[in-house]
Amino acid sequence: MSRLYEDDFTAWAEETVLLLRKDRFGDIDMDALIEEIEGLARYHRDAIKSQLKRLLLHLLKLQYCGDIDYKRAHRGWYRRVAQARGEIEDKIEGSPSLSSYPASQLDSAYRKARGDAFRVEGLQAESVPESCPWRIEQVLDPDFFPSRENA
Repeated sequence: MSRLYEDDFTAWAEETVLLLRKDRFGDIDMDALIEEIEGLARYHRDAIKSQLKRLLLHLLKLQYCGDIDYKRAHRGWYRRVAQARGEIEDKIEGSPSLSSYPASQLDSAYRKARGDAFRVEGLQAESVPESCPWRIEQVLDPDFFPSRENA
């Protein structure tokens, strides 16, 4: 069965489901099944972390970009913030055990978003705080958007 897992994932998955339904647990490639289940858990965590980084990057742009960039692009940034929050909310709704995961990843995601803000978006390093200026509750709050007055 492990050869099938390597050669044709879909056929392996369908065969594994069939064996599970028939209670033929001894015929299941347990190593492959465990690997796939671990991958599913990792996928959901990675998706949350990716969306959190995206969310933080756009919050940084909303607060710290120049006036010309803000006037030109802010509506799209608000939309991307809302989309990222929605994706995080959907993942947590589907897996409530991940509800504390965004808080545990805030610092790491912020460092990456801050780095992207300089390298990709051209924000000035001296204007953006080294640590996240927002609490996780604010970051995930659908009604929260940073004030440009504090920038």
